[in-house]
Amino acid sequence: MSKILVTGGCGYIGGHTIVDLVQNGFDVICADDLSKGSLKMLEGIEKITGKKIKNYKVNLCNLDDTEAIFIENPDLEGVIHFAAFKSVPESVTEPLLYFRNNINSLLNILQCAEDFDVDNVVFSSSCSVYGNAKELPVSEEAPLAEPESPYARTKQMGEDICRDFTNFHKDFNTILLRYFNPVGAHPSGLIGEFQDLSESVVPVITQTAIGKRKEMTVFGDDYDTRDGSCVRDYIHVMDIANAHTKALQYIIADRNKQNCEVFNLGSGNGVTVLELINAFEKVSGEKLNFTIGGRRPGDIIEVYANNNLARTNLGWETKYDLDAMMDTAWKWEQAITEARRKEAEAAK
Repeated sequence: MSKILVTGGCGYIGGHTIVDLVQNGFDVICADDLSKGSLKMLEGIEKITGKKIKNYKVNLCNLDDTEAIFIENPDLEGVIHFAAFKSVPESVTEPLLYFRNNINSLLNILQCAEDFDVDNVVFSSSCSVYGNAKELPVSEEAPLAEPESPYARTKQMGEDICRDFTNFHKDFNTILLRYFNPVGAHPSGLIGEFQDLSESVVPVITQTAIGKRKEMTVFGDDYDTRDGSCVRDYIHVMDIANAHTKALQYIIADRNKQNCEVFNLGSGNGVTVLELINAFEKVSGEKLNFTIGGRRPGDIIEVYANNNLARTNLGWETKYDLDAMMDTAWKWEQAITEARRKEAEAAK
């Protein structure tokens, strides 16, 4: 049983990936300073898998604290590095915060991987590295455009760091996973997005529908798209999670063709924000209160994936359609709202 360190494992994608790793026979430990994540994620993971996951409450920007994890776990075989700040609007207003956190944490993970001979690293990247791509669907060979936000720039820089590192260390493997827009929640309803007021569009939709927000804003209806709103490639979080498991299996089994490889993780379908709202209303039976606002700084117009490479090389397939994405997201919103209502009552 291979032992894997998942950084940011108390966060949204990291937590769902831990579930998929455990269900595929991996032994998992977690590193999360809980600045964005929640220990409730690990509680949910234990209910789903029957496994208690150990978390190291460590800021990975501190090299000594990061080293301590590797010293305590000399049998690590790989790392999946999620830990990063991810808000596009916040990165526009706090660029130094994003460079300091997202880059330094990656440098420390790679330094420790080198020092402790942990030769397999999967890096959490993003379709934001493509910027406003000139050809769609976008493939891994597409040139990377000027990033539209500091967050996107940190992902471009992170990819370059991984490439340069593996160019020098020929016995070291990195996989760069560029995922598009992860949405939804685990079908059990036990884990999902734990942030109270997320900026991601699907939680904004469900939080508006349930009353946590009075209304939501669609940022822009004057883009050159079929209904004027931005186009994104939405993909279920459990499909994203499974791709990380398959990426690890791929490099651990030495099936990779190069030391550093990149894969798009998307459904391959472009969906507008207004179409996403319509899908939610159909699945939930709720009418959403939304308004049209101006364009938001940092947003790209349209992007969706060519995912052929991941399907062919990793043997990865998407299992959840748009209705399932919205259905699991809505069930999760209802479940977490009810849980917090009960907590509030118990505290009285």
